[in-house]
Amino acid sequence: MLIVGVLPIIAGIIMFFLRFYLIGTILTVVGALIILFSGFKTVRPIEKGVIERFGKFQRIKDAGLTWIIPTIDKMYKVNITEQMVDVMPQMVITKDKLNAEVDAVVYYQIKDVKASLYNVDDHRAQLTSLARTTLRAVIGNMTLTDANEKRSEINSQVETVLDKETNSYGVEVLRVEIQKIQPPPDVQEAMNKVVKAEQEKIAAMDIATATETRADGEKRAEIKKAEGVKQGLILTAEGKAESIRLVAMAEAEKIRLINEAAQKYFTGNAQILKKIEAVENSLRQNAKIIVDTNKVQTIVSEAAGVTPIPMEKKENSQ
Repeated sequence: MLIVGVLPIIAGIIMFFLRFYLIGTILTVVGALIILFSGFKTVRPIEKGVIERFGKFQRIKDAGLTWIIPTIDKMYKVNITEQMVDVMPQMVITKDKLNAEVDAVVYYQIKDVKASLYNVDDHRAQLTSLARTTLRAVIGNMTLTDANEKRSEINSQVETVLDKETNSYGVEVLRVEIQKIQPPPDVQEAMNKVVKAEQEKIAAMDIATATETRADGEKRAEIKKAEGVKQGLILTAEGKAESIRLVAMAEAEKIRLINEAAQKYFTGNAQILKKIEAVENSLRQNAKIIVDTNKVQTIVSEAAGVTPIPMEKKENSQ
């Protein structure tokens, strides 16, 4: 743009001296306008502009339109959004002397634009290299099993180290994600067998626990059933005993009432009343009693409580 603007000016000067005044003036104005407008720069909302003058830091420009002096000022644009660095896969030796291929990604954001340009040559390359060495150091202190089981812990440790080391870069490490920790095929196969054996052991223990629980439940059910039968028999026996007791009490009450009546209405004649009851029961049951005919009157009279009138016995006439 500068060259395009300067050429009309030079041509205008030449034409001016060649007495083409009007054309030379127009060309001069056009060149000046081109140079003027070439100094306008636009900064997007996701960027910040760093302006230098003769190679020296001048200022930082936020999003919007700005103007710099052409050929004197120069502006560099820096992305301030969240960015990702892919840490290429690398072989790491674990604490138990096994090799594992480790792959990770690092998410970061530039917080200090000036520091990201002047404190480090290439912050992305530096961050990638630092992430690789930190991963080797962290995973190298773990066994392969621990490394697979504690990925979140590895992420946290690597993130802490990177955030501390890149502070001077004007970079904030947001998070680190382990994509894979891949052991050699033979080691992976052995680990799969171990996991399968553990799962089978757990399944067997679960089956044994379920069987024991079912047996215990059946046992408790039988005990409850037996207790119910026992309680039923006890209640039945108590009911029968209560009924017998009530009948006996009723019979005793009956006898008591009879005795009271006998004492009240048949004073001194309790034996006679008993005889009458005996005769009544005997007659009700059609019992046959053999007695002397001469004593029938006496027995009946005594049973009825009537004193018989003595009768003279007639002599048989000859």
